[in-house]
Amino acid sequence: MRAIVHCQARAADYVPDMSSELLIVAHGQPSDPHPAEAEMNALAARVARRLPGWRVGAATLADPTALPRALDGLDDPFVLPLFMADGWFTQTALPRRLAKAGRPGLRILTPLGLMPELTELARDIVAQSLDALGWRAQDSTLLLAAHGSGRSRAPAAAARAIETALRTALPLRSIATGFIEESPRLVDAARNTDHKALCLPLFVARWGHVRDDVPDALSQAGFAGHLLDPIGLHPRIPEILAHAARQAVWDCTA
Repeated sequence: MRAIVHCQARAADYVPDMSSELLIVAHGQPSDPHPAEAEMNALAARVARRLPGWRVGAATLADPTALPRALDGLDDPFVLPLFMADGWFTQTALPRRLAKAGRPGLRILTPLGLMPELTELARDIVAQSLDALGWRAQDSTLLLAAHGSGRSRAPAAAARAIETALRTALPLRSIATGFIEESPRLVDAARNTDHKALCLPLFVARWGHVRDDVPDALSQAGFAGHLLDPIGLHPRIPEILAHAARQAVWDCTA
């Protein structure tokens, strides 16, 4: 479990445009880490444009050299996990890797997938997609594609929380979640849909699962609906991350 890190060292005389630091960390692609590293660096640049005066870095855990390299350019950053759940990677692997890099006391923020702004984004993506297609929500199905895990309940719980919120926010005919690594499998959940169905991948990027596993499962199921981009690629994501960084500083000064 990661330790709670307090922020007294950051709190003194803070003003909104005072420079600070943020490190965005994702899992990446162990089989081919370099393209994901490039994507993360591009994301960091987009976030930095929304945080004047900040230094913003990025790294993936899949590249063992990336985290120490990113930390070399930062003094005392907030660490923002670009993960869809608060599971083993964020609770154990990330703190362990930070400690190994000589930075055991950094404050780790809430992972992207647990931020309320992400659920709001999912709602807006679905509503806007339905409008663009000319479909009524009452006639339409939403299928959430999520990672899941055979060992931890955290990934499924995070996806289910988004599903529950969307049930309240949108008058859909039905909504279901299908997983890559646990039951109900995406291929099985997708079989219960017709052509008026949207599939929203709850993933941070178009990496291996989104590029291969999600479309393969939908193809096997005969999915006839519309596959949307992974939520982590939406243009609002950089602002959501920047807002989390600004809020972290305010929290430290409260």
